[in-house]
Amino acid sequence: MSDVKKVVLAYSGGLDTSVILKWLQDTYQCEVVTFTADLGQGEELEPAREKAKKFGVKEIYIDDLREEFVRDFVFPMFRANTVYEGEYLLGTSIARPLIAKRLIDIANETGADAISHGATGKGNDQVRFELGAYALKPGVKVIAPWREWDLLSREKLLAYAEQHGIPVEMKHKQGGSPYSMDANLLHISYEGRHLENPAAEAEEDMWRWTVSPEKAPDAAEYLDVEYERGDIVALNGKRLKAHEVLAELNRLGGKHGIGRLDLVENRYVGMKSRGCYETPGGTIMLKAHRAIESITLDREVAHLKDDLMPRYASLIYNGYWWSPERIAVQTLIDHTQLNVNGWVRLKLYKGNVIVVGRDSKTDSLFDSTIATFEDDAGAYDQKDAGGFIKLNALRMRIAANLHNKKK
Repeated sequence: MSDVKKVVLAYSGGLDTSVILKWLQDTYQCEVVTFTADLGQGEELEPAREKAKKFGVKEIYIDDLREEFVRDFVFPMFRANTVYEGEYLLGTSIARPLIAKRLIDIANETGADAISHGATGKGNDQVRFELGAYALKPGVKVIAPWREWDLLSREKLLAYAEQHGIPVEMKHKQGGSPYSMDANLLHISYEGRHLENPAAEAEEDMWRWTVSPEKAPDAAEYLDVEYERGDIVALNGKRLKAHEVLAELNRLGGKHGIGRLDLVENRYVGMKSRGCYETPGGTIMLKAHRAIESITLDREVAHLKDDLMPRYASLIYNGYWWSPERIAVQTLIDHTQLNVNGWVRLKLYKGNVIVVGRDSKTDSLFDSTIATFEDDAGAYDQKDAGGFIKLNALRMRIAANLHNKKK
């Protein structure tokens, strides 16, 4: 007899978690609480409620977390200009700590003994969910069905679903299993099926948010982005909430074919994995944020941020959002953003985000009287450069002299 009486399941209503719901009831003989997060995935979530009800679930949570997701997770990450392995904007990774947080909140609210998730034993999400859960509730029990059951393929899951009367949508039109997908306001990811061959180009009809650059409008579109303390607060003069900002950037980016990525990444568990991603709004945000920082951040502060960014990206990718080191780095990053205020003008055109202007009335470090190629009226003494160059060349001159003596 299991000692688990009640478990909170991260439940999407899709194939995996629908099977897990029934499997938990049968295997652990426990009450299941379902939690479905609205992170802006753009799907109707009420069917998840109806599916849960069908299998006797009495406590069903469907939470709108869009504003919290963008305000407290996406925006802080973009203040650091975060990119993993040079390309990936961490769309899946950054959602996991919020889901873990809410799982623990609901477990505390409902008196549950355990939490459960649908991440596989091959992936990164199991690490992200569980590291977050343990950081927030050290003694929590975590049930990871993919590490316990023998339903280790999509085909076996589909057979189990059919056997137990579990409805499954989105079977691929040509037969076989659907793509493994994750969607939220920051991105959509696609894995599996055709994409498991890294040499094969993604099918055009797979993409959901973006047109191909070839089919994007022939006319460029201009976009003004306004910043306060490193976060976007307005687009084209209209102030918006955080989640509204990202939704509008997704719309504009998708329209202009911006934000597609085909990537083979190095997973935390040791394997290489090929995935395709759509991150139109995030791609625009990254370009715009670096542009406003270019005139508001001190040179060495900007370089320090760039030095820290890969480490910060790895912390998020590997599930350490709630760790002391991520919080410490975030504190430093947020301090650097106090003067990141102003606006950036972008041109969106056929897959490209082009910066065409930027300014900050209160915090710009750009001094045209010094940087000018015209007469600077003595603002900069060009003779000073000679001594600076000689001092910096001194060690190389000494080494060269030694080398010449040895010849």
